[in-house]
Amino acid sequence: MNPVATWRRLLAEFVGTALLVTAVVGSGVMATTLSPDDVGLQLLQNSVATAFALGALILTFGPVSGAHFNPVVSAADWFLGRRDRTGLTARQLGGYAVAQTAGAIAGSILANLMFDLAAIDFSGKERAAGHLWLGEVVATAGLILLIFALARSGRAAVAPAAVGAYIGAAYWFTSSTSFANPAVTIGRAFTDTFAGIAPASVPGFVVAQIVGVAVGVGLLLALYPGVRQAAGEVVVAHHDPGPAAPTGRR
Repeated sequence: MNPVATWRRLLAEFVGTALLVTAVVGSGVMATTLSPDDVGLQLLQNSVATAFALGALILTFGPVSGAHFNPVVSAADWFLGRRDRTGLTARQLGGYAVAQTAGAIAGSILANLMFDLAAIDFSGKERAAGHLWLGEVVATAGLILLIFALARSGRAAVAPAAVGAYIGAAYWFTSSTSFANPAVTIGRAFTDTFAGIAPASVPGFVVAQIVGVAVGVGLLLALYPGVRQAAGEVVVAHHDPGPAAPTGRR
């Protein structure tokens, strides 16, 4: 089990998710300011900043909480590890989800304030269509498959670069620009900027993300039969600060 105190793990998930959403929203605002007439360039700037920020945040908070920053990652960790008690417990899953969602909202508010916008300004950007929901299923399933496949194959140490690269790429190859995260989706409803999503569009995205995690977990169980034992290494395999052996749990 991870020896890190629960409150520290929840704080890491809150702060890490907040900074992730700050990066997503803030880089979107900066992109529209610097390139007001080129949407493609805006998306490039937004995706690159998000990918780099995500990788750095996983490195920063991984040793404390596992750096999930995403309820579907935490849910997959609980589901896959529950039989062997290597993943999150149901109670920990609830705590992670609350911390991640609160952090995402806080991150959106922080980005708004940094750019001298109203602290809370609900987005008017409608993102409600079947092809967008399909994009979220694909983005979420791919993310889950990547993270747990890396852990199962003993390559969790490269997760910061790999996850950042995947999300950066998924901005471009999915129709939805790859939210792939219920907490971040909710947080992005609190900003009427480039990265925003209208509150009415949030439920559809979240349902699609839940379908995506189910698809991802199904593929994992088919491709990596021993993936349940790897739940304790997601996202970053880390060690007790002292001279003890690897903890095997985030």
